[in-house]
Amino acid sequence: MRLSAKWGMWFLGIGVYVMFLGGIFYYNLFKWNFDERLKLDVLDLVRVHASKLITGLSRNQAAISMDEFDTITQFAKDERVASLLYLNKYGEVRWFKDPAQITKNFDQFSKEITIPTDAIEQCWLSKTPMIRAVPGVPLYDIAIPLAARGEVMGVLNMQVSREGVVKHINTAMRKYVVGAVGVLLLMGIPLYFFLHHFVLNPLLALRDAVEAVSLKSLELKFPARRDEIGDLANSLVNFLGKVSRELTSTMVKEKQRGQAEARWWKTILSAVVAKNHQAIVVDEDNSVLYTNFQVTGTVAADGKMHLLDVIDTQQQDVLRLVGLALDRPNQVVEADTMFRSQSCHVRAVHLEEEGELRRTLIIFEPKTAGLRV
Repeated sequence: MRLSAKWGMWFLGIGVYVMFLGGIFYYNLFKWNFDERLKLDVLDLVRVHASKLITGLSRNQAAISMDEFDTITQFAKDERVASLLYLNKYGEVRWFKDPAQITKNFDQFSKEITIPTDAIEQCWLSKTPMIRAVPGVPLYDIAIPLAARGEVMGVLNMQVSREGVVKHINTAMRKYVVGAVGVLLLMGIPLYFFLHHFVLNPLLALRDAVEAVSLKSLELKFPARRDEIGDLANSLVNFLGKVSRELTSTMVKEKQRGQAEARWWKTILSAVVAKNHQAIVVDEDNSVLYTNFQVTGTVAADGKMHLLDVIDTQQQDVLRLVGLALDRPNQVVEADTMFRSQSCHVRAVHLEEEGELRRTLIIFEPKTAGLRV
């Protein structure tokens, strides 16, 4: 996988992970903020009109006054209020949407109408507002005591819907997602250009420079950089320098070894081969290593001459004989052929030892000659 693709996957993964954690945080923050605002709005609404309710309760506990009725009706018309219950200090229903429940005491009322939480009881006992979330339903059960001089004159119980809060939360979360994606893009674009300009492009340039290196030129053509990529390029330059020195040393040793081997063959052949016989020594690639006569021909780039460039006629006979010698190492094979316009008897032997260099010796003996090796 390309480095840019890996970076993109990592950046996207980390971005989604951070967005997810941020979403959890902001969701709870929005939920707390909007829920608290809903609760405070309801409490403030009741607090503003509480004096009318307390006045009516103080004058007559049995019947609701017109001011109280207007206030309660105003509360009930609020789109956030799903249900409203108004009790006097004796626990009797002072107002409810079902007129049949009015004047019933709380125990009778709770048998017919389900009370979702204990907010009313706790409010009555503590003389402070109580707010309970209704299980499984987006409602808050809010009970507010109506007290005068420390005495609870009545309780106003409202079940307030959270649907508006949920809508606000969903809207806020959508805005959060859009903003988070925007921030991710705003961060990702400059980071990607940084990666592309300062990492990927130099790496591609370094790759091209390495591919341009060859045995003919062990030079890394890469501009100097003062960063990690520059350090890598310097390491490659040092490595290529070592390789170049090793190759030079190996070539010198190979040349010296070749010269020593040529002297060795010259000494051996001068002792065992007659002067009128012509000898050729080739390696495993049929490149000529030594001859006891003057040769002319095409020299390869490595300074060697192939056997085909030395023998001029009847090449197939000689090559066939060399191939036969390769199949029979350390055994002399013979044949008759023409060499340099002269009828010759050819002997070839392939010298092969385990772990040693392989050489093939070819001797051309003119048929008029009497000495053979």
